[in-house]
Amino acid sequence: MTDIKRNMASKLETLLEFFPIVSIVGARQVGKTTLARQIRPDWHYFDLENPYDYDRISQDPVLFFQQYSDRVIIDEAQRYPVLFQVLRGVIDQQRKKKGRFILTGSSSPLLLQNITESLAGRIAIVELGTLKANEYYQVPLSPFYQLFENKLDKNCLPTGVSLLTNEQMHLIWLKGGYPEPVLSSNAMLYQLWMEQYYNAYISRDIAQLFPRLNQMIYNRFIYMLGKLSGTIINKSELARALEISETSVREYIKIANGTFIWRSLPSFESDSMKTVIKMPKGHLADTGLLHHVLRINSTDDLFRDPQVGRSFESFVVEEIIKGLQATLAVNWQPYYYRTRNGAEIDLVLQGDFGILPIEIKYGVVTPRKRLIALDNFIKERNLPFGIVINQSKECYWLTENIIQIPVGWI
Repeated sequence: MTDIKRNMASKLETLLEFFPIVSIVGARQVGKTTLARQIRPDWHYFDLENPYDYDRISQDPVLFFQQYSDRVIIDEAQRYPVLFQVLRGVIDQQRKKKGRFILTGSSSPLLLQNITESLAGRIAIVELGTLKANEYYQVPLSPFYQLFENKLDKNCLPTGVSLLTNEQMHLIWLKGGYPEPVLSSNAMLYQLWMEQYYNAYISRDIAQLFPRLNQMIYNRFIYMLGKLSGTIINKSELARALEISETSVREYIKIANGTFIWRSLPSFESDSMKTVIKMPKGHLADTGLLHHVLRINSTDDLFRDPQVGRSFESFVVEEIIKGLQATLAVNWQPYYYRTRNGAEIDLVLQGDFGILPIEIKYGVVTPRKRLIALDNFIKERNLPFGIVINQSKECYWLTENIIQIPVGWI
């Protein structure tokens, strides 16, 4: 795993030139530590889950930073919240000096709260997801993401055949992107690893972060999220099914999203249309974990499962988000769009580049009658174009303003 090149590496190098601190956040076991040590192999490394390192820093943090004032990687930084307050003073003593610290963290709620309170303006934060398909196959990030460097332009769209085949994409779709199990050739190890990872998430991470949380109910909640992955979440119905309050469901979703297990997509409402459904949509962020929860163990199981379309949609959405996260694009946000009369668009990206609606179809051919909502969305907002991502072999224009792009291109 240590020799896997991550898309995020070049972005981190750039951020270290502009900020004193860079923080890498993400779920456990996605490769945060490996990436930090890859780009800065000669830096001092401390792990706050290691009792020796924790004691060394926490007993006298001021003295520690006098000894290690730069070129330091601190793993699982959220374990010691005082760290952020002390770091603020350390940075301000040499405010213009850049590239001094890399922090990693698996707990977004604690980490981001402390960063906001103590290190705003002094730190850049990046989210590292599980392996993207191109990282698994060790090919360059698709030129598709050059599309977001400036205002959206048809001339920047990809052409020709896919960079990766459908079969290659199916493997990473099925197994997800947690590096250790997906890079193993041992099928039994993969299943054992996923089971242990899921159990550790519930019994260790959640228990430590939220000691009063009912683990049994939260476990059922995650299973139900798996069943609802890729759908609009009705909190009141979910509360009734779990026999808990809607407030508890709202808090559970916040926890799942904050620990990077779940991806919440807000509704696209910029036009303030009363017909737009405003409830959030979401999905389990890694399809390997989704399929483990749903007991889908092979591509045959996957292709026969009633949720295959929603699973494919979640996979594509995360692939696109991972790709965008690795670029220097800023001020962007993913949304979904659905009206009360059933018009729906799976993903709407909005940023400095403009607005890009994307429909995701599991099949190879997308009939034009299934593009009515996308076509109307483009025309109503006078957008340059929209995209359909499916399992076709090559890029081509389905209509004047809608281009088909194979999943292997993203």
